Amino acid sequence: MFKKEPLQIIPFSSYGTKSHLYLKGRALEDENINLEKAGGFNLLINSWNRFETDEIRNTPLKITLSNNVSFDLSSDAEGYYLLDESIAEELSGLNSEGWLEYEVTYTGITSSRKIQLNNRFRGEMLIPRNAEFGVISDIDDTILHTGVASPLKWRVIVNTFFKTPHKRKALEGSAEFYNLLHEGKSGQLSNPIFYVSNSPWNLYRYLDYFLKVNDFPKGPILLRDFRTPFDRTPKTELAHKYHEIHNILNTYPEMKFILIGDCGEKDAYIYLDVVKQFPNRVAAIYLRAVEHKRRMKRISNFVDQIKEIPVLIIEKREDALEHARRFGFIA
Repeated sequence: MFKKEPLQIIPFSSYGTKSHLYLKGRALEDENINLEKAGGFNLLINSWNRFETDEIRNTPLKITLSNNVSFDLSSDAEGYYLLDESIAEELSGLNSEGWLEYEVTYTGITSSRKIQLNNRFRGEMLIPRNAEFGVISDIDDTILHTGVASPLKWRVIVNTFFKTPHKRKALEGSAEFYNLLHEGKSGQLSNPIFYVSNSPWNLYRYLDYFLKVNDFPKGPILLRDFRTPFDRTPKTELAHKYHEIHNILNTYPEMKFILIGDCGEKDAYIYLDVVKQFPNRVAAIYLRAVEHKRRMKRISNFVDQIKEIPVLIIEKREDALEHARRFGFIA
C-alpha cells in the first residue's frame, strides 16, 4: 500500500476591494518540490510533479480573516477554492501597501492524514492604496525569457522543464522599470502590479519564486487552469488574459492602467481591444521586442495605427525609462 503524501494548501495571491473578497487557491498533496534543486533528472521529476497533481477534491475548508471573521467553503473537483463575495463591513488589517492576510485551513480531514504547517496556510489579497495608476503585465518574454516566439516552442520546453526558477534571468532592466512604476513619479507610491500569464496554475510557485529572487514588485499572479482533453468544466467566454484584464479594470473603475506585454503573441491585439472597450482607462502600452523579424514588422505596422494613447516598442531599457519619465509615470 502506497504511503499518502502530506496535505497542503497553496493560496494564490489575489486582489479585491475593502468591500469585496476574491480569494483563490488550491488544495493538494505535497509532492515536496524543491525549486532550487538542479540536475536534469531532478528537474524532470519536479516538472512531472507540478503537472501530475493529486488534488484534494470537494473537501471542506475555512478561511479566516485578521479580524476573525470566517467563511466556510469547499474545494472543487480540481482542488481549487474560490471565495468571491461582497461583505458588509470594510476590511481592516491591511499593511502599508494594501496587502490583507488571511488563513485557510482544512476542516473535514481526519486525523489520519498529516497536514503541513499545522493546517494553517497563509494567503494574501491586494487592496490597492496610495496609488496613481496600476500596471498589468504579461510574464512570458515580457519579463522572463521564455521563447514563445521560437520555432516549435522548443525554447519554452527547455526553459520551463530544464531550468530552476533561480537560474532563469529576468529580461534586462525589467525589474528596475517595474519598481520605478510601482513607486511612481514621487517615489513614494504603491502602484499595484498585476502579473497575468497564459501559464497554468501548476507553475504558480515557480513564477512566484522567480519574481521574488529577481526583485520584482510584489503583486497578484493570475494564471489559468490547465485543461486536458477530458476537462468538462466550463470555459470562460473570453480568452484568459483578456478575461483577467477585464476583471481588473472593472474592479477598480476609477484607476488608469499601463499595459505591458511583448510582440511575440497577441498582446498588442488584446491591448488595443481593451483601449476600445475601456475608453480613457489605459494610460500607455509597452511592448517588448522579440527576435522574430516578421512578427516585429507586423506588430510595428499595427502599433502605428494606434493613435489614442502612447505606445512604445521596447528595444532597450533606456527607451522605456525615457518614455515613462516623459509621460510622468516615474521619477
